[in-house]
Amino acid sequence: MLLNPYLNFDGQCDAAFKFYQQVLGGKIALRITNADTPMAEKTPPDQQGRIAHIRLEVDGGVLMGSDCPTEYFEKAQGIVLSLVFDKIADGERVFNALAKNGTIKMPFEKTFWAERFGMLEDQFGTPWMVNCEKAA
Repeated sequence: MLLNPYLNFDGQCDAAFKFYQQVLGGKIALRITNADTPMAEKTPPDQQGRIAHIRLEVDGGVLMGSDCPTEYFEKAQGIVLSLVFDKIADGERVFNALAKNGTIKMPFEKTFWAERFGMLEDQFGTPWMVNCEKAA
């Protein structure tokens, strides 16, 4: 079984996933717009370019998402995407990149459980935790 996060956006999915690919690396393995689906003829013209499904593959992990219909969109609540790094420099680079034009909730710093840990909400409203755990 695989457990893959799936993010919903309100028209910003394409920009968000280009940003995530730039920050996290990996490859956008699949990108389907509403215009590419069998429902294209029933989709309003202003919705054709919205993302019906996208898949980013990074180091064996998968992040997926789409632009849900505006009337169904809800901001992410009660969930955080967690990234764990072996190297502090890698964690710090990703934390700072994700935080650009976003909101830092907890600075990336040493804690009692981690060499470094921080929390943020990126410019697209996605909440993240970046962790560099202490050696066992």
